[in-house]
Amino acid sequence: MVIGVLALQGAFREHQEMLAALGVESRQVRKPEQLDGINGLIIPGGESTTMGKLLHDFHLFEPIRQKALQGMPVFGTCAGLILLAREIIGSGQPRLGLMDMAVERNAFGRQVESFEVDLDVPALGEKPLRAVFIRAPYIVSVGPGVEVLARYGDKIVLARQGCFLACAFHPELTDDTRLHRMFLDQC
Repeated sequence: MVIGVLALQGAFREHQEMLAALGVESRQVRKPEQLDGINGLIIPGGESTTMGKLLHDFHLFEPIRQKALQGMPVFGTCAGLILLAREIIGSGQPRLGLMDMAVERNAFGRQVESFEVDLDVPALGEKPLRAVFIRAPYIVSVGPGVEVLARYGDKIVLARQGCFLACAFHPELTDDTRLHRMFLDQC
């Protein structure tokens, strides 16, 4: 199994380290041909407007979208969650629109208001999942096909729709591999 990690901007190396810890080969994706032969794609955190622009500049936007619509699993974290959303509240920025959800960017505040918290994620077992929120978005609403996996207070921060998984936080910045393992199971 080979997992692609979008490597245009953001925390892609940390995702690769997490995959290596799980014994899974990964490949940095910067060109459309690097999507060939991968079993899934991780879109890391970073700056979603910049990433959306770079997806167009590097001619990756449509190839990723088409492969995803043909069944390639995609895992979006933080900015990756924003790019997976159908709607971004108050923004016309480019997005893949693969998940039936509306999201709010920078919803928890600025960088200085970043925080860590233990989340209950029943799909991962009883042990709480440590979540690192950095200028994080959250999911405002979901369509009927979207399964909510975790909330922080009343805010949806982890969801799945078919072969797409999206979280508002940075699981790659902890040593808990369960969320990556869940994604690998989808691959």
